[in-house]
Formats: sequence, C-alpha cells, structure tokens
Amino acid sequence: MSGNLQFNKIMAAGLTAALVIVVARVGVDALYHTEPPAKPGYAVEVAEAEAGGGAAAVELDPDWGTVLPTADLAAGEKAFGKCVSCHNVDPANANMTGPGLWGVVGRATAGHAGFAYSDGMKAHAAEAPTWTYDQLYHFLGNPAKWVKGTKMGFAGIKKPEERIALIAYLHSKGSTGYPIPAPDPSRQPGAAPAAAGAAPAQPAPKEGAVATPPTGSTAGGPLPTGSASASAAPAAAQ
Repeated sequence: MSGNLQFNKIMAAGLTAALVIVVARVGVDALYHTEPPAKPGYAVEVAEAEAGGGAAAVELDPDWGTVLPTADLAAGEKAFGKCVSCHNVDPANANMTGPGLWGVVGRATAGHAGFAYSDGMKAHAAEAPTWTYDQLYHFLGNPAKWVKGTKMGFAGIKKPEERIALIAYLHSKGSTGYPIPAPDPSRQPGAAPAAAGAAPAQPAPKEGAVATPPTGSTAGGPLPTGSASASAAPAAAQ
C-alpha cells in the first residue's frame, strides 16, 4: 500500500512539473509574440535621386590648358612624397619597386626600359599607348580601377586639385617638351552638352598646342591627363 502511495506521489510531481513548463511556455509566447514580416528580408536605404529625377552631373576632365599654367608645383612635390618609396624622378631614371618617372608625362605606356610591367599594364598600353594628362589623371585617382591587373597597390588620390598638382610636378621633371594644350571651353565648369543636331564645336588642339609652363616651372610643357595621386604617380609607370 505504501509502495503505491509513493509511486502516486512521484507521478503527481512529474505531472505538476510538466504542467508548470507548459504554462510558462504559453505565458512567454503571449508576452513576446511578434508578427512575421509581410515580406522577408532587410530593407536597404538608398539615397533618393535628385529632385525631379534628374541624372547626376557628369564630372568633366580637367581643362589642362587652364589648370596646368597655374598649378602649384610645391603642392605637387609634396604629393609625390607618397610615391618616393617606390619611384624616383631623378634624371638617371633608375627603376625601383616601380619604374622611374623622369619624363613620364607623354611617355609610352609601359615603355620604360628595364622594368617588368604587369600583364594588365601591357594590355592597357594597347588601348592607351601614351601617358597623356587624362590618362595620368584617371590612373592616379584609382590605379586598380583604371588599369585592371596593375601591380600598383596604391589606393589613389581622390582630390582632383592634388592630382593636377602632382601631374604638373611630374611634367616639370623631364617632360617639359610635352606641350600643354590650349584651353578647352567644353571642359570648363558649367559647360553645356552639345545640342542634338548642332554643328560640332571646333576640335580642341592636340595636347601640346600651347606651351605655357605651370607656376614655378622653369620650362614650359604640358602634362598628361589621367589620375594623379601621390602614391598613384608611381603607379602610372607600373
């Protein structure tokens, strides 16, 4: 008889514990119940387009005939400080981790003797055979983006004025014979796009039409366009 009583107590305790667990779970669900989202996933905020749905303004390349004659060579030399660990601009033009940059403005792309250029730079040379002002400006802004596969690991110089100053400085180092083009109104801020059917504007003179030296330069000469950044400058030759 006592055995049965003991067994009943054990069963009652087990049932009570189970009941407590069930009640607690129901209570928790009631307190913290949340409705599932109507559409699974996460909302990603995207900046709204300019009022009126207008497209973002297209950034114009520098008007080299206007910006180079007044470029700050001291600022360009300072920017080149980011490149000196891999490049030099001495007349000897010895290669270091990167190719020598004496005379790089207007030089053949991937054309400095004795330097082992990457396959990416060699392929780029087929499309852009010369380090023009525009080529340097864009390359120095983001080397890896402008030349796929380049060995240049520099992130690039983002500020346009710093790139321009750097290109002006490089132009003063063995490239003064590379002419500065005449000012190009189509590259000036606020220049309106040509209207459909309108007569084409007179083509801008080839780079080198004007040979006005940048501020601080001892010899006049143009600078190539491309991306100009201190650490990027060395990149241009890689």
